[in-house]
Amino acid sequence: MKKILVSSLAAGVLASAALGLAGAASAASSGPSPLDATVRQLQAQGFQVIVSRVDTATVNQCTVSAVRPGQTFTRTDSGVPGARGDLVTSVTNKTVYVDVTC
Repeated sequence: MKKILVSSLAAGVLASAALGLAGAASAASSGPSPLDATVRQLQAQGFQVIVSRVDTATVNQCTVSAVRPGQTFTRTDSGVPGARGDLVTSVTNKTVYVDVTC
């Protein structure tokens, strides 16, 4: 029974992370938006943001062309406070790539 609960919990955490990323991607890619605002919004949602740009123009001249998902790191542990010995899966790091056109 505990294994089913842990599997369901892990699936829920990963699904939530994927839906959050999809929402961030659609919000960021709907037309040109300032790079700094997009990066701040994604960081506020818990993502580690990696910006990919080729040109040497200033940031004010750049627009976001794509937001791509990166790797999500999780940890399964029984030592989480309040877990009562059950295994708990938690997201430790979420990465997203922001492509920029200048």
